Amino acid sequence: MALTKKEFRQLLRDKSNLAIGIVLPIVLILIFGYGLSLDIRNSPLAVVMEDSSPSARSVVAKLESSDYFSVIRVTSMADAQALMDRRRVDGIVRIPADFSRRLERQDARLQLLLHGADANSAATLGRYVRGALNVWQQQQLDRARPSQAAGRVLLVERMWFNAANSSTWYLVPGLIALIMTLVGAFLTSLVLAREWERGTLESLFVTPVRSIEILLAKIIPYFLVGLLGLMMCLVSARLLFQVPIQGSLVLLLLSSMLYLVVTLGIGLLISAKTRNQFLASQIAIIFSFLPALMLSGFLFDLRNVPTFIRMVGSILPATYFMELVKTLFLAGNNWPLIAKNLAILTAYALFLLNAARLCTRKKLD
Repeated sequence: MALTKKEFRQLLRDKSNLAIGIVLPIVLILIFGYGLSLDIRNSPLAVVMEDSSPSARSVVAKLESSDYFSVIRVTSMADAQALMDRRRVDGIVRIPADFSRRLERQDARLQLLLHGADANSAATLGRYVRGALNVWQQQQLDRARPSQAAGRVLLVERMWFNAANSSTWYLVPGLIALIMTLVGAFLTSLVLAREWERGTLESLFVTPVRSIEILLAKIIPYFLVGLLGLMMCLVSARLLFQVPIQGSLVLLLLSSMLYLVVTLGIGLLISAKTRNQFLASQIAIIFSFLPALMLSGFLFDLRNVPTFIRMVGSILPATYFMELVKTLFLAGNNWPLIAKNLAILTAYALFLLNAARLCTRKKLD
């Protein structure tokens, strides 16, 4: 009983344990429970109206009335393709110019193009479009007079940026981002904390070496280890899983190295602030790897979650690298998207390394 009372007193004194044991589970269950969903809502869908007949307009009206789509009307396939390339839309529905004429002959066709970077979401969106089209056809059949024949519409689907329609093509680039997050943040979260626990950091403080040099000495070995792991991931993705690399390989390597610096900065900042190996390792997993897994767009499309959860995801560096690495693997060199994500990751790297430097001043508390 005496030891039990002592542990309770120690637990109450250590606010970090209370936060991890009580507050954090509540926060995570609220965020994940309310914010994560496998369904899609208001998925942006471009509609190319080459036919302005009443039948074509009724098809578009049916799509617009659904909660699953956010319809964007465009007048040409070039405009729709530009939206798809910038990932402004998840799919394109093309209504050809001869739609109404062929509808009278009962052989009308609609074209559906899906963004296949996320194969699961694309398949779900395709099912919803087919369902909306089936409802429209049934309504047309119910309204037709007995002497008339209701038109039949065939939906022709094609998957862009994932011709094999394989979830592996979607998962493997995302796994590279998760591995870089785990290697960078988890391993470096221990290095400074280990020095504080062993008392060897005080010995470094009496030497002429500067704080930035201490950090660089800590970063370089783990950067090389992470770079080796990155190369193994890229070779495995290409040779074992046959994932194509549509964009520049050099750009993919440079952006991955930049993100590795970001994750190393996260780990060093955690290590410098906690000064405890166990606590640093737990925080690194909880605040870097798990959010990267759940809230970066790896498992769930962030556009289908509540605004607050989307805002939380937009804070994570992994969100931008996830989008960047998937674009380079599957879509190619989409320069506006690449430039935006590289600029954000560069800002994160500078901020985190500077914050870690400030937390590693040569002084004893």
